[in-house]
Amino acid sequence: MEKTIDENIQGTALQLENTSKNKRKLYIESYGCQMNFSDSEIVASILANEGFNTTQELNEADLVLVNTCSIREKAEQTVRKRLEKFNAVKKVNPNMKVGVLGCMAERLKSKFLEEEKIVDMVVGPDAYKDLPNLIQEIDQGRDAVNVILSKDETYGDVAPVRLNSNGVTAFVSITRGCDNMCTFCVVPFTRGRERSRNPHSIIAEVNDLWDRGFKEITLLGQNVDSYLWYGGGLKKDFDKASEIQKATAVNFSKLLELTALAQPKMRIRFSTSNPQDMTLDVIETMAKFHNICNYIHLPIQSGSNRILKAMNRLHTREEYFELIDNIKKIIPDCAISQDIIAGFPTETEEDHQDTLSLMEHVKYEYGFMFAYSERPGTPAAKKLPDDVPETVKKRRLQEIIAVQRKHAAYRTGQHVGKIEEVLIEGASKKSKDEWMGRNSQNIVVVFPKENYTVGDFVNVKVNDCTSGTLIGEAVGYSNNN
Repeated sequence: MEKTIDENIQGTALQLENTSKNKRKLYIESYGCQMNFSDSEIVASILANEGFNTTQELNEADLVLVNTCSIREKAEQTVRKRLEKFNAVKKVNPNMKVGVLGCMAERLKSKFLEEEKIVDMVVGPDAYKDLPNLIQEIDQGRDAVNVILSKDETYGDVAPVRLNSNGVTAFVSITRGCDNMCTFCVVPFTRGRERSRNPHSIIAEVNDLWDRGFKEITLLGQNVDSYLWYGGGLKKDFDKASEIQKATAVNFSKLLELTALAQPKMRIRFSTSNPQDMTLDVIETMAKFHNICNYIHLPIQSGSNRILKAMNRLHTREEYFELIDNIKKIIPDCAISQDIIAGFPTETEEDHQDTLSLMEHVKYEYGFMFAYSERPGTPAAKKLPDDVPETVKKRRLQEIIAVQRKHAAYRTGQHVGKIEEVLIEGASKKSKDEWMGRNSQNIVVVFPKENYTVGDFVNVKVNDCTSGTLIGEAVGYSNNN
């Protein structure tokens, strides 16, 4: 199953269970990474306390918010088109206010408010608690902006509203920001330095989700493997911590264990990992607990050591192979997915062939693949000319996708004939008579509904497959119900 970045930037209008006492209407769309969708749930929770119910009808909204992504130029173009749509509606409904949240808000605040004058409010990822004050500002006819980056984990005490939820799966944020400074990435500039959330609040959220009937959670962060809680503060300041703080610190492996023990029947996933920070103790913890899924999203970006260095990826091709080999040794059936950039500045055909040969070694289950697009303000944009022609980028991308398609078919084919545990998430998109769920490896499985229901763990015998889907029949409930 191959994926491109386009699938990861589709906006979703989200709606929550409304409260009768709330009189104002909020319409919110989210684009980009899973963290943005998680942040939108925090925003909805904050605004629910300020008198807003959500709506899926744009025309009736009092406040329209778009949670934005800056990772790719196409993502920004998509958001700009949506803002044009919102402003067209605003001409009919002049009382409607429009705000931009997220990474584009931080990066383009002046353009949005002062130069183009297309929004009323700009709010960065660390400023959502200030929304009540900012809404007062725009209610009084003034533009409002807050894009200050925080040094603290800012939302650990906010119980997110689960937007448009299937009632089965949920995101739980554990870190914010990133310290890795990959040269192509805007995240350190739009989301700030890396900081971790108190593990007690994470476990409390997981326990609450289980009590409400959720069966699977995904621990979220820009780089989950560098999670480190020692009582607060930035990860970079850990060396200054007291001996007691260091002795009682919780790293990602320990957090995984605490989560698995807190709810032994709750499925646990996590995203995203960075190869330079993933350690063997994380993989060993995964192998130790049945409820931690056998799946790792492990971006590589390029198979060329020269390009990895230019990207400031602090690992080599050989170190990545060693990590992959250790994962397969400790968890033989662990699925691995990738992010790959085609046409990074100065990339040669030899570099491109290194990427293809790396893919042949790993044989990923699926991946997110895209052509390089220069992001203003990043080190790559400042120091490296975008010198690979677009036609070459597109050709290399298509070759990467073709290899991924071949490997995806190979990997799904390995499941045919096996009986696998599947968590039912909802009806299949292609047939109302079939359920859709995912196995431990995060692969979609479809099978006839029979008497099962959403949220059931079912054993499914896999009879057939496509490159992205397993097709089977239920043979009974699993022991996890």
